[in-house]
Amino acid sequence: MRTWPKSWREVLAKVQDFFRRHWQELLRIREKLRLSEETVHLLLAAGVGIIGGLVNLVFHLCIDTLKEVALRHQGDFVEIAEALNWWQRLLAPTVGGLGAGLVLFWGLHWVGKRGSSNLLEVVVAGDGRLPFRHALIKAVSSLLSISTGGSIGREGLITHLTATAASKCGQLAHWQPYRLRLLVACGAAAGIAAAYNAPVAGAVFAAQIVLGNFSMNLFAPLVLASVVATMVSRSFFGIEPQYQVPSDVEFTHVTQLPWFVLLGLFAGMLGAAFLKLLRHSELLFSRVTQPLYVRMALGGLVVGAIATGYPQVWGNGYGATNQILHDQYELGFLFGLFVAKLLATLMTVGSGAVGGVFTPTLFLGAGLGGLFGMTLHAGHVAETLPTAAFALVGMGSVLAATTHSPLLAMIMVFEISRDYTLMPPLMVACAVSTLVARRLDPETIYTEPLRQKGLETERESALPGAATQQTVGDLMRDPVPPLKQTATFHEIADRFLTSPNNFLPVVDDKHSLVGLVALHDLKEYLNAGQELNGVIAFDVMRPPPSCLTPNQKLLDALPVLLTSEQRNVPVINSRKERKLVGAIARAEALGVLSEAIAPRSTPSG
Repeated sequence: MRTWPKSWREVLAKVQDFFRRHWQELLRIREKLRLSEETVHLLLAAGVGIIGGLVNLVFHLCIDTLKEVALRHQGDFVEIAEALNWWQRLLAPTVGGLGAGLVLFWGLHWVGKRGSSNLLEVVVAGDGRLPFRHALIKAVSSLLSISTGGSIGREGLITHLTATAASKCGQLAHWQPYRLRLLVACGAAAGIAAAYNAPVAGAVFAAQIVLGNFSMNLFAPLVLASVVATMVSRSFFGIEPQYQVPSDVEFTHVTQLPWFVLLGLFAGMLGAAFLKLLRHSELLFSRVTQPLYVRMALGGLVVGAIATGYPQVWGNGYGATNQILHDQYELGFLFGLFVAKLLATLMTVGSGAVGGVFTPTLFLGAGLGGLFGMTLHAGHVAETLPTAAFALVGMGSVLAATTHSPLLAMIMVFEISRDYTLMPPLMVACAVSTLVARRLDPETIYTEPLRQKGLETERESALPGAATQQTVGDLMRDPVPPLKQTATFHEIADRFLTSPNNFLPVVDDKHSLVGLVALHDLKEYLNAGQELNGVIAFDVMRPPPSCLTPNQKLLDALPVLLTSEQRNVPVINSRKERKLVGAIARAEALGVLSEAIAPRSTPSG
């Protein structure tokens, strides 16, 4: 029995000796096996892509089921609406709007306020956290609106659900805000790619619209998420293009382009007007003092009334757009349908329905292009160019006008039509429409809600260097746990005793930053007696400090970083709301900036 302890001691000694002699080599092996940050992001992006493809599948199944239950029909909404009686066209959107409004009214009240649910806001001015229960409530509401003929697109639901699911996974893993924001962008890329079977457009949308950054360490995950989402979606729905384009015209003469320059001019004007009309529509419904579900029922009633004469206004406009591309409408009817669809979309979105306007915008572009081409043909002008060519170019140019992104519009139209022959006139029209729209309205369909909240949306920079490629949000961490402005002196003292920070942020009931308590400022109270019981954080805090916002460039944040006394500088969502969303380590940020702006030494000789 005595030999066992001796033998175990010998084995243990040999193991210790082995690790002592080879520990450096083992460390090197561990470093080689450890995944890099870029690899982790790619793996996460692939997972988000799978989520996007599955969300797209579940969406289609839910819509088909709800259409069967509510309308007793299957197929495209235009075909369903044309097969129904006039009173059914009137009733279905009204009841659907009422049901969707009740879901929002009761559901959002039940889950409570849990931060912003705007996808772009949590990336531009937040920490990448999207509330999951809010997304589910809005998804149910959106499904009710869409399945009963609401004039909204499906891409909004798919994109938001995918981004929210990705954000929730990151929140459960307790990841830093910079990674959560990337996951949200990957979700947006996957959602667009799956909804439109357009992987390139999905990646470009997330990079340009959501992140505002095309750096490769960010763009690569977006590409992978888009590709995976597209392949998952294609495994269920195939690879057929969404819009069948009969045109096979060849553009070989410069004289063909002026017509599309003119079309781009009209598209830019339409895009800017559409955005202004959306604002006025929302303002009009906001003046209705009745509850949300009444407003949404009213919006559905207007859509139903329009559908009694133009059943093609039902849905996102996909079916009607295909009919325009196949030249199945007369000029007079198309003009009436164009106005009717525009009004139906304004009523649906303005009343508060949850959904996207991407596809309705494509319809408006197709309608504008079709009207333009048919008018030219009626005047015996440009008769060699088919109406479908003008309609398809109109789709891209109006989309470019509403997003201020000609690259996204060109790629999107190419991917949904698979027609490369129209790229020259499409490029010209998109460029012209973007310039015209930006001149008439500096905001886009995505940045307008942020502007109304006082958030900065301009993320372009003409300065070179690594510092301009990174924002405060890229380095942002969780905020220093704040004090309530009503916190007692003893609570403040306990926090300082258990925290390494010399400064603690102070927030009000709305979590807005109202001040800062410094450890140094508490010295004058140390000799006080019972009167300390009446001292609260509001009494001892300093005025609100200079803060940063997540979308602020690091180089622009340099003055605040240099003058701040804090190790962790507060980050707020906007200068207007001042909600505390994070903190940035002063030493880390200054280190990044010093590496970016310090002159690099070059070998002499």
